[in-house]
Amino acid sequence: MTDPIHILIADDHRLFREGLKALLEALENIQVVGEAENGEQAVTLSEQLEPDLIVMDIQMPILSGLEATKRILARTPHIGILVVSMFDDDDNVFAAMQAGARGYLLKGAAPDELLRGILAVAQGEALFAPSIAKRLIGYFSRPTKLPPTLFPELTEREREILSHIAQAETNPVIAHKLELSEKTVRNHITSIFSKLQVGSRAEAVLRAREAGL
Repeated sequence: MTDPIHILIADDHRLFREGLKALLEALENIQVVGEAENGEQAVTLSEQLEPDLIVMDIQMPILSGLEATKRILARTPHIGILVVSMFDDDDNVFAAMQAGARGYLLKGAAPDELLRGILAVAQGEALFAPSIAKRLIGYFSRPTKLPPTLFPELTEREREILSHIAQAETNPVIAHKLELSEKTVRNHITSIFSKLQVGSRAEAVLRAREAGL
Protein backbone atom coordinates (compact mmCIF):
# COMPACT_ATOMS: atom_id res chain seq x y z
CA MET A 1 0.00 0.00 0.00
CA THR A 2 1.42 3.38 -1.00
CA ASP A 3 1.73 6.24 1.46
CA PRO A 4 -1.18 8.70 1.34
CA ILE A 5 -0.77 12.09 -0.32
CA HIS A 6 -0.85 14.72 2.43
CA ILE A 7 -2.65 17.88 1.36
CA LEU A 8 -2.99 21.34 2.87
CA ILE A 9 -5.90 23.47 1.64
CA ALA A 10 -5.27 27.23 1.66
CA ASP A 11 -8.33 29.32 0.84
CA ASP A 12 -10.14 32.10 2.66
CA HIS A 13 -13.58 30.75 1.73
CA ARG A 14 -14.71 28.22 4.33
CA LEU A 15 -17.30 26.60 2.08
CA PHE A 16 -14.70 25.95 -0.61
CA ARG A 17 -12.32 24.41 1.92
CA GLU A 18 -15.00 22.19 3.39
CA GLY A 19 -16.28 21.10 -0.01
CA LEU A 20 -12.82 20.25 -1.29
CA LYS A 21 -11.94 18.45 1.93
CA ALA A 22 -15.07 16.30 1.68
CA LEU A 23 -14.25 15.48 -1.95
CA LEU A 24 -10.67 14.50 -1.19
CA GLU A 25 -11.28 12.54 1.98
CA ALA A 26 -13.70 10.28 0.13
CA LEU A 27 -10.74 8.99 -1.88
CA GLU A 28 -8.13 6.43 -0.97
CA ASN A 29 -4.51 7.50 -0.51
CA ILE A 30 -5.38 11.17 0.01
CA GLN A 31 -5.38 12.81 3.43
CA VAL A 32 -6.16 16.46 4.17
CA VAL A 33 -3.76 17.33 6.97
CA GLY A 34 -4.69 20.98 7.46
CA GLU A 35 -6.58 24.08 6.35
CA ALA A 36 -5.37 27.68 6.11
CA GLU A 37 -7.61 30.70 5.72
CA ASN A 38 -4.87 33.16 4.75
CA GLY A 39 -1.44 33.13 3.15
CA GLU A 40 0.46 33.64 6.39
CA GLN A 41 -1.25 30.66 7.95
CA ALA A 42 -0.43 28.61 4.86
CA VAL A 43 3.27 29.36 5.31
CA THR A 44 3.16 28.45 9.00
CA LEU A 45 1.22 25.22 8.48
CA SER A 46 3.43 24.17 5.59
CA GLU A 47 6.39 24.22 7.99
CA GLN A 48 4.53 22.40 10.75
CA LEU A 49 2.75 19.77 8.66
CA GLU A 50 5.13 19.34 5.70
CA PRO A 51 2.38 18.35 3.23
CA ASP A 52 3.12 16.79 -0.15
CA LEU A 53 0.86 19.29 -1.88
CA ILE A 54 -0.87 22.59 -1.18
CA VAL A 55 -4.06 23.67 -2.93
CA MET A 56 -3.52 27.43 -2.96
CA ASP A 57 -5.91 30.30 -3.62
CA ILE A 58 -4.43 33.57 -4.93
CA GLN A 59 -6.43 36.28 -3.20
CA MET A 60 -6.26 35.78 0.56
CA PRO A 61 -5.98 38.20 3.49
CA ILE A 62 -2.75 39.08 5.32
CA LEU A 63 -0.56 37.41 2.69
CA SER A 64 -1.49 36.58 -0.90
CA GLY A 65 -1.29 33.06 -2.25
CA LEU A 66 1.45 34.11 -4.65
CA GLU A 67 3.67 35.50 -1.91
CA ALA A 68 2.90 32.49 0.29
CA THR A 69 3.93 30.20 -2.58
CA LYS A 70 7.27 31.99 -2.93
CA ARG A 71 8.01 31.77 0.80
CA ILE A 72 6.98 28.14 1.07
CA LEU A 73 9.04 26.98 -1.91
CA ALA A 74 12.06 28.98 -0.78
CA ARG A 75 12.14 26.84 2.36
CA THR A 76 10.65 23.57 1.10
CA PRO A 77 10.98 23.35 -2.69
CA HIS A 78 9.79 19.74 -2.77
CA ILE A 79 6.21 20.72 -1.87
CA GLY A 80 3.91 20.76 -4.90
CA ILE A 81 1.63 23.77 -5.16
CA LEU A 82 -1.55 23.75 -7.23
CA VAL A 83 -3.20 27.14 -7.59
CA VAL A 84 -7.00 27.00 -7.72
CA SER A 85 -8.36 30.46 -8.41
CA MET A 86 -11.28 32.32 -9.94
CA PHE A 87 -8.82 34.47 -11.94
CA ASP A 88 -7.67 33.29 -15.37
CA ASP A 89 -5.86 36.44 -16.56
CA ASP A 90 -2.32 36.16 -17.89
CA ASP A 91 -0.82 38.29 -15.12
CA ASN A 92 -1.95 35.95 -12.35
CA VAL A 93 -1.16 32.79 -14.33
CA PHE A 94 2.40 33.86 -15.14
CA ALA A 95 2.92 35.22 -11.63
CA ALA A 96 1.90 31.84 -10.23
CA MET A 97 4.31 30.06 -12.58
CA GLN A 98 7.09 32.47 -11.63
CA ALA A 99 6.37 31.82 -7.96
CA GLY A 100 6.87 28.11 -8.60
CA ALA A 101 3.34 26.70 -8.80
CA ARG A 102 3.17 23.46 -10.76
CA GLY A 103 -0.44 23.83 -11.82
CA TYR A 104 -3.25 26.33 -12.21
CA LEU A 105 -6.92 25.41 -12.25
CA LEU A 106 -10.03 27.53 -12.09
CA LYS A 107 -12.62 27.41 -9.35
CA GLY A 108 -15.68 25.77 -10.80
CA ALA A 109 -13.62 23.06 -12.49
CA ALA A 110 -15.24 19.63 -12.55
CA PRO A 111 -14.25 17.39 -9.63
CA ASP A 112 -12.46 14.92 -11.92
CA GLU A 113 -10.39 17.77 -13.42
CA LEU A 114 -9.46 18.97 -9.96
CA LEU A 115 -8.45 15.48 -8.89
CA ARG A 116 -6.35 15.03 -12.03
CA GLY A 117 -4.57 18.26 -11.20
CA ILE A 118 -3.89 17.22 -7.62
CA LEU A 119 -2.54 13.81 -8.62
CA ALA A 120 -0.42 15.29 -11.43
CA VAL A 121 1.16 17.92 -9.19
CA ALA A 122 1.70 15.38 -6.40
CA GLN A 123 3.65 13.25 -8.90
CA GLY A 124 5.82 16.17 -9.98
CA GLU A 125 3.95 16.93 -13.19
CA ALA A 126 2.36 20.20 -14.27
CA LEU A 127 -1.31 20.67 -15.09
CA PHE A 128 -3.23 23.74 -16.18
CA ALA A 129 -6.88 24.39 -16.92
CA PRO A 130 -7.57 23.70 -20.63
CA SER A 131 -8.25 27.37 -21.41
CA ILE A 132 -5.03 28.41 -19.67
CA ALA A 133 -2.95 25.62 -21.20
CA LYS A 134 -4.06 26.67 -24.67
CA ARG A 135 -2.90 30.24 -24.06
CA LEU A 136 0.38 29.09 -22.55
CA ILE A 137 1.15 26.85 -25.50
CA GLY A 138 0.40 29.68 -27.88
CA TYR A 139 2.52 32.09 -25.87
CA PHE A 140 5.53 29.82 -25.64
CA SER A 141 5.16 28.16 -29.03
CA ARG A 142 8.43 28.36 -30.93
CA PRO A 143 10.52 26.05 -33.14
CA THR A 144 11.18 22.72 -31.43
CA LYS A 145 14.96 22.98 -31.29
CA LEU A 146 16.93 25.74 -29.66
CA PRO A 147 19.91 27.29 -31.43
CA PRO A 148 23.10 25.65 -30.10
CA THR A 149 24.31 29.04 -28.84
CA LEU A 150 21.53 29.02 -26.23
CA PHE A 151 22.33 27.14 -23.03
CA PRO A 152 25.66 25.69 -24.21
CA GLU A 153 25.91 23.80 -20.92
CA LEU A 154 23.00 21.59 -22.03
CA THR A 155 23.27 18.64 -24.39
CA GLU A 156 21.30 18.71 -27.63
CA ARG A 157 18.74 16.32 -26.14
CA GLU A 158 18.42 18.48 -23.01
CA ARG A 159 17.85 21.62 -25.13
CA GLU A 160 15.21 19.72 -27.06
CA ILE A 161 13.43 18.66 -23.87
CA LEU A 162 13.67 22.21 -22.50
CA SER A 163 11.89 23.48 -25.60
CA HIS A 164 9.05 21.03 -24.92
CA ILE A 165 8.90 22.09 -21.27
CA ALA A 166 8.62 25.70 -22.47
CA GLN A 167 5.52 24.65 -24.43
CA ALA A 168 3.91 23.43 -21.17
CA GLU A 169 4.08 19.79 -22.21
CA THR A 170 3.98 17.10 -19.52
CA ASN A 171 6.56 14.35 -19.12
CA PRO A 172 4.34 11.66 -20.74
CA VAL A 173 3.73 13.89 -23.76
CA ILE A 174 7.45 14.67 -24.11
CA ALA A 175 8.31 10.98 -23.76
CA HIS A 176 5.81 10.04 -26.45
CA LYS A 177 6.97 12.72 -28.90
CA LEU A 178 10.66 11.94 -28.44
CA GLU A 179 10.14 8.16 -28.19
CA LEU A 180 11.78 8.01 -24.77
CA SER A 181 10.73 6.42 -21.49
CA GLU A 182 9.25 8.74 -18.88
CA LYS A 183 12.12 7.81 -16.55
CA THR A 184 14.63 8.97 -19.15
CA VAL A 185 12.75 12.23 -19.57
CA ARG A 186 12.71 12.76 -15.80
CA ASN A 187 16.45 12.12 -15.64
CA HIS A 188 17.08 14.67 -18.40
CA ILE A 189 14.88 17.22 -16.62
CA THR A 190 16.77 16.68 -13.36
CA SER A 191 20.00 17.35 -15.25
CA ILE A 192 18.50 20.46 -16.89
CA PHE A 193 17.39 21.84 -13.52
CA SER A 194 20.84 21.21 -12.06
CA LYS A 195 22.74 22.83 -14.94
CA LEU A 196 20.41 25.85 -15.12
CA GLN A 197 20.29 26.08 -11.30
CA VAL A 198 16.49 26.15 -11.18
CA GLY A 199 14.15 24.30 -8.86
CA SER A 200 10.95 23.95 -10.87
CA ARG A 201 9.50 23.67 -14.35
CA ALA A 202 8.17 27.22 -14.03
CA GLU A 203 11.67 28.57 -13.38
CA ALA A 204 13.03 26.57 -16.32
CA VAL A 205 10.33 28.05 -18.56
CA LEU A 206 11.23 31.54 -17.42
CA ARG A 207 14.92 30.93 -18.09
CA ALA A 208 14.05 29.71 -21.59
CA ARG A 209 11.80 32.71 -22.15
CA GLU A 210 14.49 35.13 -21.01
CA ALA A 211 16.93 33.50 -23.43
CA GLY A 212 14.57 34.13 -26.31
CA LEU A 213 12.77 30.79 -26.60
